[in-house]
Amino acid sequence: MDLNSFFRYPLDQLPFFLLAILIAFTVHEFSHAYFANKFGDPTAKLLGRVTLNPVVHFDLFGVLLLLIAGFGWARPVPVNRANFDKPRLMGVIVSVAGPVSNLLLAIIGTIIYASLVGSGALGGIENERLLTAISMFFSIFNLTNFFLFLFNLIPLPPLDGYRILEDILPPSISRKLQGVEQWSIFIFLLILVIPPLQNATIQPLYQFAQNMYLDLARLIIGLYR
Repeated sequence: MDLNSFFRYPLDQLPFFLLAILIAFTVHEFSHAYFANKFGDPTAKLLGRVTLNPVVHFDLFGVLLLLIAGFGWARPVPVNRANFDKPRLMGVIVSVAGPVSNLLLAIIGTIIYASLVGSGALGGIENERLLTAISMFFSIFNLTNFFLFLFNLIPLPPLDGYRILEDILPPSISRKLQGVEQWSIFIFLLILVIPPLQNATIQPLYQFAQNMYLDLARLIIGLYR
C-alpha cells in the first residue's frame, strides 16, 4: 500500500501536522473546560478535562479520520449551562473560548516565525533539514490554527458557532433551532463529504485563513525592514 495515497497529507508533513493538531485540539478543549469551571460548572473538572494533557482531550477515531479523510474531532468538553449564574452570557464565553484560543495560537506562532525570518535569525542555520523542518512546522501550525478559528465559528452543530448562535438568539428562536438540529447536523456532514459543497464553503474558509496568516506574516516581517 502506498501510504502517501492512504493519508490525506504527504508523509513528510504528517509529523508536523500531528504536532500542530495535538497542540491546537488540546488548547481548544482546555479553554472550554477552563472557562466552564471558572464560571461555576465543575462538570469538565470532575472529568479531568481542565488540563493541558493532550491524552484526555484526544479522540483516537476522530484524529485518524482527520488524517485519512481531512476532517475529524477531539473529545468534546461537557458543559452544564444550568450551573452558570448567567447561562446565556457565560455560555457564549465558554463556546467562543475554543476558537479564540486557536486564533491566539495562530497569532503567536506567526509572530514567532515571522520574527525569525525578518530578523535573519533563520539565516544562521546551516542545516537545511532543520531549516525546512522549522519552516514547515510553523507554516502548518499557523495555518491550521487560523483555519480552526474560522471553521469552528460555522453556525452548524456540533461546532462552537452553533452553540454561540443558540445563546445569543432569543429563547423562542433557540428552541426552534433545537427542533431542526438533527437536520443541521446532516447538512454539516454533507458539506464535509461532497466536493462541490466543500469547494463552496470549506475551501473559501481555508483560503481566508491562508490570507490571514500571510498578511500578518508580511506585516511583521516588514517591521524589520
